[in-house]
Amino acid sequence: MWWADVGIRPLYLPNQTKKEHPMTIAEIKSLLAAHGLAPNRALGQNFLADKAAASAIAEASGAAEFPVLEIGPGLGALTEPLLCLSPHVTAVEIDAAMVRVLQVRFANAGNFTLLHEDFLETDLAAVAPLLGAKCAVAANLPYYVTTPVCMKLLTSALPIERMALMLQKEAAERFTALPGSRQYGPLTVLAQRYYDIKFLMELSPARYYPQPEVDSAVLTLARRPGVTDLPALPRVLASAFSMRRKTLMNNLRSAGLSRENAEALLEKCGIPPAARAEALPPEAFACLAEAML
Repeated sequence: MWWADVGIRPLYLPNQTKKEHPMTIAEIKSLLAAHGLAPNRALGQNFLADKAAASAIAEASGAAEFPVLEIGPGLGALTEPLLCLSPHVTAVEIDAAMVRVLQVRFANAGNFTLLHEDFLETDLAAVAPLLGAKCAVAANLPYYVTTPVCMKLLTSALPIERMALMLQKEAAERFTALPGSRQYGPLTVLAQRYYDIKFLMELSPARYYPQPEVDSAVLTLARRPGVTDLPALPRVLASAFSMRRKTLMNNLRSAGLSRENAEALLEKCGIPPAARAEALPPEAFACLAEAML
């Protein structure tokens, strides 16, 4: 196994019999009290308190097949079952208080790397060697960072094969939105271009401590085979959706293209000059990105 070659000592060998200990609400409260802590609402901390859900999310993430990048581990409710399945888990946590708890909880885990960082500032090229040739992502995302975190993942060079994302239900709808809807945008196009997206489960506020005000959902994303990366696609989407009420022609011109070049680009992809970005399917943006290479 590759992780043995680089000296990683797993807490559990993948697929062996093990006992998982995701946390209940009582255990969360006890752990916080033991460390003199309270949930940080400014960071959107709502800790998962559902053992079955934590195990199902870990399994759906692809942890049994790949090293995992976990974003926002918090107290480690999802980290524990991930460590039971994965050869290696790299967790990125912004809160110094949570980092101290995780260091104690998983002090003996040889397949665990903990980074005290803001994921939005994390150098993913530096993390990549820990993730191997293919990797998975698991995350419990606060609403206020859902879009920037997911955009960073979707535009990164990491070889992400699977993702399990726990997020507010409203944010989850952006991933599966249809053209013409209010939720449809760059995140939708990128996610649908590169991944097959499935709804795994809905989580009520009662499954968290403290309870959030809205329902949450878990999505799984599996890399679509044979779909190539398009380096120009994020730039195309940024221009196309820069002013949603304007036509794609006007947005492309505002991005620096001449009228002639913009018209030629749209004609090549069979897009009417009066079309708006929000009405176009992901395939249309892929065509534009390919034409701009």
